Amino acid sequence: MTDTLRDATSANAFARDWVRAWNSHDLDEIMSHYADGVTLVSPTAAALLGDPSGEVRGKTALRAYFAKGLAAYPDLRFELFDVMWGVRSIVLCYVNQKSTKTAEVMELDDDGLVARVLANYGG
Repeated sequence: MTDTLRDATSANAFARDWVRAWNSHDLDEIMSHYADGVTLVSPTAAALLGDPSGEVRGKTALRAYFAKGLAAYPDLRFELFDVMWGVRSIVLCYVNQKSTKTAEVMELDDDGLVARVLANYGG
């Protein structure tokens, strides 16, 4: 089992690295956080992909979705405001460039990579 989230310090380090990757818009850096068999469920995915399930399965499909998202939102930027961690999971709370509050619940695999993401948005 991964020790990526062994304490608050390691959880915050993971969160900062994840946000840094997104803010860089470097797709390879972003994808380095995700497992091959990852599943993401997001209202934004539903809208951008025209699929009401909002589900994206697999790293190849996730990469294509993220590339589409980065192109659609060239000023995309995240500001982290809270991190919560548990056993094999982490919740990242941030505000995006449109001041939308977001919480992403992430389950990690044995290698410390994100295997499942549930994205939730506030007002």
